[in-house]
Amino acid sequence: MAENKANPEMRLAAQKAKPPEQFSPTLSLFDTSMVVAGSMIGSGIFIVSADIARRVHSPAALLAVWLVSGVMTVMGALAYGELASMMPQAGGQYVYLRQAYGSLCAFLYGWTLFLVIQSGTIAAVAVAFARFCAVFWRALDSPWLTVGSFAVSGQKLLAMAVIFILTAANLRGIDIGRGVQNVFTGAKILSLLFIIVTALLVKPNPSAIAANFSVRGFFGTGTLSLSLLPAFGAAMVGSLFSADAWAAATFAAAEIRAPVRDLPRALVLGTGLVITLYLLTNVAYLAELPAVGSPNASTLVGRGIAYANEDRVATAAMAVVWGPVGVTAAALMVMISTFGCANGLILTGARAVYAMAKDGLFLAPAARLNRAGVPGWALVMQAVWCALLAISGSYSDLLDYVIFAELLFYVLTVGAVFVLRLRSPQLPRPYRTPGYPYLPGCYIAAALLLMVDLLVVKPRFTWPGLLIVLSGVPVYWFYSRRRRLSLSPEATN
Repeated sequence: MAENKANPEMRLAAQKAKPPEQFSPTLSLFDTSMVVAGSMIGSGIFIVSADIARRVHSPAALLAVWLVSGVMTVMGALAYGELASMMPQAGGQYVYLRQAYGSLCAFLYGWTLFLVIQSGTIAAVAVAFARFCAVFWRALDSPWLTVGSFAVSGQKLLAMAVIFILTAANLRGIDIGRGVQNVFTGAKILSLLFIIVTALLVKPNPSAIAANFSVRGFFGTGTLSLSLLPAFGAAMVGSLFSADAWAAATFAAAEIRAPVRDLPRALVLGTGLVITLYLLTNVAYLAELPAVGSPNASTLVGRGIAYANEDRVATAAMAVVWGPVGVTAAALMVMISTFGCANGLILTGARAVYAMAKDGLFLAPAARLNRAGVPGWALVMQAVWCALLAISGSYSDLLDYVIFAELLFYVLTVGAVFVLRLRSPQLPRPYRTPGYPYLPGCYIAAALLLMVDLLVVKPRFTWPGLLIVLSGVPVYWFYSRRRRLSLSPEATN
């Protein structure tokens, strides 16, 4: 009798100990929107306006670069919403490309995502966190570990620690990952609002406002000239990179409670919020610093946005208002922003790796969920590769090389809306892209023009990116051949 009672209890305990077969839908609309916004806001908004100002030479063009990038981002999110409502599966963009173009195209995207796009970005924001942490702890700037001629600074070791700590948190389940994401995304939104309110309402700089917002100062020289267009396109690389990673939330579609309804909404709400904050933040910078200064000036205002020390525009703007306290406050804001951004990218990126592994196109352990219901092996593999990129410092060049290829995948994914409407009109579409075919068509046209511009202006950063993508072809051949062999009747017997 006692034995019969014990057996059901033992079976129940065994079932609890066994890893689940499927993801648990946990994320709400708010959680998903925080993943979108938190993955977008990293270190870019605090620094890239300097490079943009050096290229376009006027406040009007600076704001136009951010505005055009923002409009493109929102148009892309509107198109992705239709695909997300049709295919609310783990892997997101990887799944959309597979459905529209086949497994090779999808794998090349997933391969590039794992090799450079997601992992390189995680490494970059982790190192940015460590660099700004050095404002408080100067010892991070010096080497902490030396092996022969290879020296590793405290910054790189801290970046690795951030990657492993956040990975460990996400290994414990989606609830911890979303908790970290919600807290830090909320904090970074408040940080940007602090910059905006301080610069525009509390203590604007009259000399900067006069320099930037007079008619002559606002438009500068040559703003409407056709010769500015190549520089304008090159400048958009920085703003688009700062607004990137919004599609990462699609990777976690299987963990959203109502993905058909909430994922399209979260894409639009998250991107719309971030782009609005980015535009207002740049207006705030212009209220404290001239857009174009002099690299030889001795003051923060004299150097302006274009020549802010180490491109730290937010630090310079806050220093104008608060002095040394502003420098400390800006460093703290960047640390909060990059920590939350790294968490969002770590949480979502492993789901794309999981989807590839489920298709038999990646290491088999990556297709398994751990007892907490998350892709544990995929998270660990991602963390190890990100840490290697961070400690080597190679992530910066790789990200420069892959920007062109990343734009290509965005074009293909938005194009999938057209492909699937023509090829599979019978598929259910709970959400349809507003303004179809014009808005997604405009996105594709704008992205293609930008790609052509990059081929002309930055050729050494475009062709290597395509080579990185094509490096996945032999890997795909290897995995697809192994999968065919495993499914053959001989192997089954």
